[in-house]
Amino acid sequence: MKKYNMLTDSPGRSLFFFALPMILGNLFQQFYSTVDSIIVGQFVGEDALAAVGASYSLTTVFIMIAIGGGIGASVITSQYLGAGLYKRMKTSVYTALISFVTVSVILGVFGLVFSSKILIGLNTPENILADAMLYLDIYFVGLPFLFMYNILSSIFNALGNSKTPLYLLIFSSLLNIVMDLLLVGVFGFGIAGAAVATVFAQGLSAVISFCILMGTLKGYEEDKEAKEQEAVRLKEAMTLRATEHSEKKEKILFDAGMLGNMIKVAIPSMLQQSIVSIGMLLVQSVVNGFGSSVLAGYTAGMRIESICIVPMIASGNAVSTFTAQNLGAGDPERVKKGYLAAVKMVAGFAVIICLSLSLFHEAIIRSFLESGSEPAAFETGNAYLSFIAFFFVFIGLKAITDGVLRGSGDVVVFTLANLINLGIRVTVAFTMAPYWGVRAVWIAVPMGWAANYLISFGRYLTGKWSKKKLIKVEVWK
Repeated sequence: MKKYNMLTDSPGRSLFFFALPMILGNLFQQFYSTVDSIIVGQFVGEDALAAVGASYSLTTVFIMIAIGGGIGASVITSQYLGAGLYKRMKTSVYTALISFVTVSVILGVFGLVFSSKILIGLNTPENILADAMLYLDIYFVGLPFLFMYNILSSIFNALGNSKTPLYLLIFSSLLNIVMDLLLVGVFGFGIAGAAVATVFAQGLSAVISFCILMGTLKGYEEDKEAKEQEAVRLKEAMTLRATEHSEKKEKILFDAGMLGNMIKVAIPSMLQQSIVSIGMLLVQSVVNGFGSSVLAGYTAGMRIESICIVPMIASGNAVSTFTAQNLGAGDPERVKKGYLAAVKMVAGFAVIICLSLSLFHEAIIRSFLESGSEPAAFETGNAYLSFIAFFFVFIGLKAITDGVLRGSGDVVVFTLANLINLGIRVTVAFTMAPYWGVRAVWIAVPMGWAANYLISFGRYLTGKWSKKKLIKVEVWK
């Protein structure tokens, strides 16, 4: 596959072919999460599937925090790359790795201490509580590896390399499936086997990914042609270049100023990436209140929704990198062309998703559940998918519009829009569940997506995002 340059090639083509490996990679990631559920549901039973579902919303929140942190780092890294400031670009990578891996250790300890209290607070059915706690405890032990894996993927994307994360995701997906079949299907380790398979597969991929990244960064040091291009781009900053060349050649592994800029983008990015998961977590008690059979059907539908939003979220992340690189290079008009191309891209994805779910939702739900499962499980899953199928265009438009704002560092309205999205989902689910039943949980979803999109799009139309820039061409002190 030809490598397209986001600064010079056709915006539509460069966005699509950059997003494609991200989409395929994330689909593999969702695929093996789905296989976890299918294997557990078929080999262990309906209650075990419900236990994984009770844990899923919480675990996904932590993964989305990792992805959001990675996006915060990737925006800064992309802007330095677009401006040709390779030395600072590498420091931003080191700063991100040190900071967010430290955060992951803290979150892992927090999860181990409070997982049981959170599950009880979410009204998890008593018959699945022990299994859900076991799954979470294993998960939190491996959280630093899972965090590192997702942060590294975001950094590769920031460097314009979305293929390496794809290859590693394929590797970890296949390894996870093989281990699932062995630990759950052959050795009968149940919930524990599924959790260990996920942690081990992503942990090994994280170690491999780290080694590849270190080699990639070393390549920037040795690339003389890149240094020449850097000098041309920075004619107006000759003082900076002279100063940097006179500095010691020691690596600067941490920069507090860079971390501050990363956090500025990372916090709203974490929120944006986590909206779906936080919404699921906050309304989990609503679903749990309807019993384990309804929860099993909801879990199956939720897994499929997570797969369907992959091309939308990946497109938004691609737009974020595209925006950051082109604003770093001083070309906001090219960002607008890329946004229009992304609108067409997510509209096409939405049509494909709608047709697929409308035609095959019953067969999809049945693949998750034993033939003897309660009718409520089948009814819940089918109702979920047949409704949500028509609304994925809203999350696609939301994702790419948020991508422009995030890539430029214009985070205030972006954050507000995502908070309103979350507020609508939680409020409608809790207030309308007594009248609409469990359907209130998924009816609220497109309402939040649409509101988020309209607010972010209003900000996009003002053009103020194009005047934002997180990096500065100044002497490092």
